[in-house]
Amino acid sequence: MHFDDRLATVLRSRSSGATMARIQYRQLLDLLGTLPVEAEGAQVDAACDRLGELAGAIPVADRATMLREPGMRLRNPRLVALLAGGEPAVAAATIAAAQLGEEEWLDLAPALPPGARALVGQRRDMGPRAAALFARLGMVPPGLPGLGEAQPAREPAPQTVPRAAGSNAADIGEIVQRIEDFRKKREPVEAGEGSPPQSASAAERAPIRLKAFDFATDAEGCIVWSDPGMAPMVLGMRLASHDVTAPAAARATLALALRHRQPLRRLLMELAGAPAIAGRWQIDAVPCFDPGTGAYTGHAGRMRRQTAPVSSPRPAAREGEADRMRQLLHELRTPVNAIQGFAEVIQQQLFGPAPHEYRALAANVASDAARVLAGLEELERLARLESGRLTPEADGSDLAAILTSAVGQLRAFTEPRGGGFDLALPGSDSLPVAMGTADAERLVWRLLATLAGAAAPGEMLKLRGRARGDLAQVTLALPQSLAALDDELLWQALAGSASRALSAGIFGAGFSLRLARAEAAAAGGELRRKDKRLKLSLPGLTSGMARHSQESGSEERA
Repeated sequence: MHFDDRLATVLRSRSSGATMARIQYRQLLDLLGTLPVEAEGAQVDAACDRLGELAGAIPVADRATMLREPGMRLRNPRLVALLAGGEPAVAAATIAAAQLGEEEWLDLAPALPPGARALVGQRRDMGPRAAALFARLGMVPPGLPGLGEAQPAREPAPQTVPRAAGSNAADIGEIVQRIEDFRKKREPVEAGEGSPPQSASAAERAPIRLKAFDFATDAEGCIVWSDPGMAPMVLGMRLASHDVTAPAAARATLALALRHRQPLRRLLMELAGAPAIAGRWQIDAVPCFDPGTGAYTGHAGRMRRQTAPVSSPRPAAREGEADRMRQLLHELRTPVNAIQGFAEVIQQQLFGPAPHEYRALAANVASDAARVLAGLEELERLARLESGRLTPEADGSDLAAILTSAVGQLRAFTEPRGGGFDLALPGSDSLPVAMGTADAERLVWRLLATLAGAAAPGEMLKLRGRARGDLAQVTLALPQSLAALDDELLWQALAGSASRALSAGIFGAGFSLRLARAEAAAAGGELRRKDKRLKLSLPGLTSGMARHSQESGSEERA
């Protein structure tokens, strides 16, 4: 579904009384609370403003009761921060009902008022990283040691409260002693002379390693804004510095993209510094321009930490993982098929007439379900190829004819954009390979369509085919958007773009190339990268005859 007008519908209705105000307040809580983290815009801002207006007309106790309802869904950090900055009762109910992850709490807690921040520290789902953050913020767990807790050995305190008959002087004296013990425990922390065992254990925990943060640079490529948790460590850092001692080390590709005001797509950078920031990061950012003058003002985007690649599993383990993957795909395919079927029922009005708007929405749902099913099919095919459960047929086909046909079919997409493939084949115009026609066509189309979809307008890609010994080899030039990636990112699966006329699939170009590599390997060949090109090698159909000719001394081609 491409749009959701529920928020606009609520904003269009006006609250004419106390009951309508409560209903609309509850509706906005549910809609804003389930928005994704990246949701923003004028409509979201208007909804937050309306929520504040309605809060003034609803008593605090009623709002706190709404937030404590079992069905309340508070998953949006912006809404949690807005509610937690209000009255204490509302803040307590909000923090108790919020359904945020630890990473989101770590980003949100420093911006909350001290009272709300202390309530976050009392949540039972906070881990050691949150405890370390609260310790740095100067927060301590509320309360005094319990009456049943062991107390350190101490000298008897002088009796300061007289014992009167029938009074609770002994209880008062014990409370005074507990206050004194609590104060003594805090003195080393405040004076900086050391730390009690509780603080020492928190200090020894592993430092926080953030996984992602947003940033913005000025026109010189210097970071001038970042998320609050990362701002002290990255503000003033230059993304493409020529100084070898600079904390940020990037490739020349990044500096070139900044100089030409181009988007940054999955570029890598090494950052040095504290454990929270040190390591390898992936940058995705877009250039920003002044709306009045059109002048370049800098880049804005996000950095994501790159994790270490996982070593290849053993064949037996890989086969077991493939079985589990196929089982999971089967479980996913069943509900998607059901969703597609119900959408088609509505779109085709099989159970009765339906409004045109609902039919349009149902058509979009059916289309999205078809894309999901296609993606699941590709995942299953990759799992079967890598586990050896699927082997292409080896009855033979002409790779040259398949290449010529695929290039001709793609002209409808490439020629209007001023690009395409520069195809050159051997003089014989024939490349027989030991691979079935259907499998070879699938492999060639996947490769060419993926490269054509990633190519920029006007970009012409060289495509060469030749026979080399027992192999048929095809060399394909990578488009600039893929040639700029390193080997790790080239084969990485990422979310694809559904708006392109020629899409590589829902998992992006990297996954399509990885699937093509698995198909080539299952056929006895290989697909590998060499500089800015891809080389596809497939076994020839007459490999035995060629080997026999070489053994008999016929080596004129060499």
